[in-house]
Amino acid sequence: MTTQKSLPPRLILASSSAYRKELLTRLGLAFEVAVPDIDESPLPGESPSATALRLARQKAAAVATRLPGSLVIGSDQVATLDGRQIGKPGDHAKALLQLQQMRGRRVVFHTALCLWDGREADAQAAAQVEDIQTVVHFRDLPDAELDAYLRIEQPYDCAGSAKNEGLGIAILERIDSSDPTALTGLPLIALTSMLRKAGVAFFAS
Repeated sequence: MTTQKSLPPRLILASSSAYRKELLTRLGLAFEVAVPDIDESPLPGESPSATALRLARQKAAAVATRLPGSLVIGSDQVATLDGRQIGKPGDHAKALLQLQQMRGRRVVFHTALCLWDGREADAQAAAQVEDIQTVVHFRDLPDAELDAYLRIEQPYDCAGSAKNEGLGIAILERIDSSDPTALTGLPLIALTSMLRKAGVAFFAS
């Protein structure tokens, strides 16, 4: 008798992010994208790590409810400077202000990951969650360089106002992380570990 757990799982990325979609494509797995509809506002008194973990779990759970029996990937990222959350700038002026505040400083990025196994009946057993921290050291650059960078790459949808996978690497001095793709938005080392625990094979003949 074939059990639900033994069936090949449907893999879903619970995200509208083009960056996360591109990263997941690298694993060579068939997957679908479903956008979660949740409130991403931090709660009063909530730590940056707690915010990221809660939102990653909520994104995965929201999509898992719509698509039962699937493996759902949820992720969220919160950047912090001196413990204060840094959001997506949205426009040039706010992005320049962010970079001015961060130059010569270290910024901690919390990239939370949740893999929700919809084949599990128990919600606690269904979710694997982890917070991968990346410490980014920004170069101490003058306003003119920061302004020029922003006008070229326009990273206004990125927390921290810099795309490390693009020209933004030129305004960074050092990146300290155990999972190199975490900063871009989806920690693939942690994700592959979670997927293996859920029974996903990467090198099946």
